[in-house]
Amino acid sequence: MTEDPSTSGVDPTDASERASGRSRPETVARWVRGINTRPQVVDAFRKIRRALPGDPSFGDPLSTAGPGGVRAMARAADRFLDDSPGASREVSLGALQVWQALLERTGRGRGPREVTIVFTDLIGFSSWSLGAGDEVTLELLREVAKAVETPIVDRGGQVVKRMGDGLMAVFARPDRAVEAMFAARAQLAQVEVEGYRPRMRIGVHTGSPRQMASDWLGVDVNVAARMMELGGDGNVIVSETTLAALQPGFLADLGAAAKPYRRGLFAAPMRGVPDGLRVFTVQAR
Repeated sequence: MTEDPSTSGVDPTDASERASGRSRPETVARWVRGINTRPQVVDAFRKIRRALPGDPSFGDPLSTAGPGGVRAMARAADRFLDDSPGASREVSLGALQVWQALLERTGRGRGPREVTIVFTDLIGFSSWSLGAGDEVTLELLREVAKAVETPIVDRGGQVVKRMGDGLMAVFARPDRAVEAMFAARAQLAQVEVEGYRPRMRIGVHTGSPRQMASDWLGVDVNVAARMMELGGDGNVIVSETTLAALQPGFLADLGAAAKPYRRGLFAAPMRGVPDGLRVFTVQAR
């Protein structure tokens, strides 16, 4: 005769857990994991993050926001929480995002001296490389590196890091940075690999990032990266701080002119850029 667990003083839940071979902690853990990864819950926490101070893309590999210590913690959080969508991941990165914003507001995310930061990126490179294959892609990247990095080094710039088809560089002077980028674009125009001619978008911003070993971190690095993202179809985008730091007549001597950046009607709003920061497109005349 089988004893009814409801009358034997045994918790029916315990009985079902034993029957399935799972303990109560395992059952609770499975339930928590289910809630944590539920799309509706994850989306709700992402919306909350967008309303928090700081860069809402913080913790994303493409986000360059945040001083070194916070960035290191974000990388550690990524390792523990993995890349799978989860509410706990959004909560953890949201806390780091707010901490980053507080550090920057109190000036702890900035360095002691002003530099000009440059980001570059090839347009449509990923799509082209898929069909071109590894060997041809590497050949192109070598040619691009020679065309772009030589003017940077010749004008006193430092290549901080290479990021696939783009790079980050810093200059002590904004005029050297802008001059180097126009020279790099001219040299890049001579590059052709199997009929493909690469085009480059460029972002330039002047500020006071914090140097950490050979890298530079902080809000101004993030702004420079956002300038590059606004470059669209091969433009040079500069912030008003860079433009104001240039000597009068410099752009005219370079054969260029600056005009206010116009965001397309259906373009996404600028994120990671301080409110009120004016942005300009610099073009050859």
